Amino acid sequence: MLSVGVMVRLVRKDVTGPLGIKVGNESKWICMCGLSKNQPFCDGSHKKTEGEKADKLYMYDKNGQRIEINSSNEVYKTLI
Repeated sequence: MLSVGVMVRLVRKDVTGPLGIKVGNESKWICMCGLSKNQPFCDGSHKKTEGEKADKLYMYDKNGQRIEINSSNEVYKTLI
């Protein structure tokens, strides 16, 4: 349950892989899924999104565990 005074910002991300860019002769990978602990760079965390369904809504807890958001769970009830 969320406590009073805690600001939560949910950002929808539907990209499940990094963006590759060239910097000189070097390749850099930018996180597009929002899960990397090394922002703005990719750390491979997007692999956790494998198996997500396009018609579902998910969030990830601080341990990187996927939680499906739906109207019957407590997470949903704290968000509305």
